[in-house]
Amino acid sequence: MDISRIPLNALRAFEASARLQSFTRAGLELRVSQTAVSHQVKALEETLQVSLFKRQPRGVTLTDEGQALLPVLSDAFRRMSEALSRFEDGNFRDVLTVGVVSSFATGWLLPRLQDFSKSHPQVDIRLKTNNNRADLLTDGLDCFIRFGDGAWHGTEAVSLFAAKLYPVCSPGVADRIGEPADLLRENLLRSYRLNEWTLWFQAAALAPPRSRGWIFDSSLSIVEAVSQGAGIGLVPARLFERDLRAGRIVQPFKTGVETGSYWLTWLKSREETGAMRIFREWITGIAASEK
Repeated sequence: MDISRIPLNALRAFEASARLQSFTRAGLELRVSQTAVSHQVKALEETLQVSLFKRQPRGVTLTDEGQALLPVLSDAFRRMSEALSRFEDGNFRDVLTVGVVSSFATGWLLPRLQDFSKSHPQVDIRLKTNNNRADLLTDGLDCFIRFGDGAWHGTEAVSLFAAKLYPVCSPGVADRIGEPADLLRENLLRSYRLNEWTLWFQAAALAPPRSRGWIFDSSLSIVEAVSQGAGIGLVPARLFERDLRAGRIVQPFKTGVETGSYWLTWLKSREETGAMRIFREWITGIAASEK
């Protein structure tokens, strides 16, 4: 089909209506009337010779054809918006979308990111935080800072630094802990990587206890629970230096265990852009200088 036959406004009207499941809400977003949206969608359906919506008394739902079209248009409009945003204020800016583990973002990256912006004002960083699980392609990431062993299929990976895991607890809990064996009677907060406490007890020359207790998908959540006295967490203490200095949490033992490193990753199939190269050189340089 010749795409030039389809008005852009009709595509926008369909995408907004499908996403919001309402012609009325789509009209409010697009700043036109509900009737105008309905007419534009109807014209698109006539052009395509398919029904995109099932009209119902309390709104609309997508047909199979509408469900097939929506993600394509949503992605296209997102890409256009991102491209046009690079020309704001009459200056071309290079946009870099970085996925990053939440604890790494707050504990290491954010305190240093102002330095990057001052040195490279032409690059706009867009951060997407997550719990170490993301898809570089479908999530629209240029690069992804994650924790692990560096072996991810189809991915280039540059090591930033290892992050040993140490037990941390609240000051009140620390008062009753004198040696590693005391942890055997405490509530141990766990991440979704369930072998971490086992490895730590082995490093402390102790038989690991039976796994039990709360499970978290983020070190940030573990530290928040720890600060409230909920138990003892095993976290990369390097990323929580501010909490340790402030006394919100305490690191009772020097025994740590290394289960992985933080890596800067990107798809092998992705050609490195200028912004990606600048960011890679900056972050690897900073990480190397602090080892």
